[in-house]
Amino acid sequence: MALVDVLAGAPRPLTIPEILEHRAGLAQSSVYRNLVVLEQAGVVHRVVTHDEFARYELTEDLTEHHHHLICSSCGGVDDVPASAGLERSVQRVIDEVRRRVGFRTEHHRVDLVGRCRRCS
Repeated sequence: MALVDVLAGAPRPLTIPEILEHRAGLAQSSVYRNLVVLEQAGVVHRVVTHDEFARYELTEDLTEHHHHLICSSCGGVDDVPASAGLERSVQRVIDEVRRRVGFRTEHHRVDLVGRCRRCS
């Protein structure tokens, strides 16, 4: 529950060191172990970037639909709300893919990779 509370209160996906900073007393090994369990249970989503730390957030079933800005320099990840215009565009692409190749999409994620304000 402590992990879910920390992630629920976070404005963006967090690394394990950031989770440990937010909640004193959590053992690092327990955080690793429980994040795996929560990910397998569909409660937590792992966002992987090029840097050494994965980031974790609650799944969209528990929050709201959004996308990510991923910095290719520092590895930072920020959430971006899913605008209605973007969602319509993505849905058109999904419909076209289904018509052409028969792939049935269950959900989608859009990750924009570039440089954050600090790194640019």
